[in-house]
Amino acid sequence: MRVHRSAHVRDFTVLPNRVLQYRRLSYTARGLLADLLSRPDGWREDGRHMADTSPQGRGAVRKALKELTEAGYYRVEKIRMPDGTIRTETHVYDTPQLARPSATPPASGGASTGRAVGSVVKNRQQEPTLPPPPDSEEVREAVATLFRVIRPEPRLRLGEAEARELAPLVAQWLQRGATHADLAHALLPGLPVPMHSAASVLRYRLEHKMPPAQPTTRPPARYAECATCHDPVPRPGICRPCAGLTARTPTAGQGADVAAAGAARVRTALRSALAGSRPAQLAA
Repeated sequence: MRVHRSAHVRDFTVLPNRVLQYRRLSYTARGLLADLLSRPDGWREDGRHMADTSPQGRGAVRKALKELTEAGYYRVEKIRMPDGTIRTETHVYDTPQLARPSATPPASGGASTGRAVGSVVKNRQQEPTLPPPPDSEEVREAVATLFRVIRPEPRLRLGEAEARELAPLVAQWLQRGATHADLAHALLPGLPVPMHSAASVLRYRLEHKMPPAQPTTRPPARYAECATCHDPVPRPGICRPCAGLTARTPTAGQGADVAAAGAARVRTALRSALAGSRPAQLAA
């Protein structure tokens, strides 16, 4: 086989050979992928229009899109916007993306983030939604902390919505005693090249490098009882007073009894003194 290629100056697409020669994908799937990758970023076209403008039909196109999705070349995401609407974004990649996608999509455009094929906003009358609840002080603090930590690394740029979705994980780190330095040491070193989704990388590291939770309760104190008087002792045996090593210190109850007995003796002595002084006064 002799291959003849022309030198193109414009209107051409560069694709890796591993995509075009990937025999686990059908020729229909590979051709559809090449067609999608040749479109400009922001191109809007759904599967129904693809099928209606090709000789394969809807069934073949639907099957090809399923193959591309399972192989990691095609992904459809639904995103809840701040105003409550649901937006659907489609992403096409020239390299397979088999890692779990983030809740919000990476920024479209460029060779490292894929190309958005379509964007559809659903009618709020058909799917009523509620506005998101206002951020709590804990969420705002976590978002601010995350932005401060990733600021030195330009590849970890996030949007406000992406940071809010990662805030609960950051808040857990802070609750477990992590500092800004701990978060930076866990999130910044050894970033993948190329960076396809900063939010996905940060979510994976926040989840898998989460520090252990600190114990909230102290273990119960252990003590033993004296074999003779049953007072608490640090270790099994008899206490020092029972062993004759020290004098026994009266407990609270014993001290009250001693005080009461002493007060009774003082009253008795006073009565005796008064009784003895009365005859002398009468004689005078």
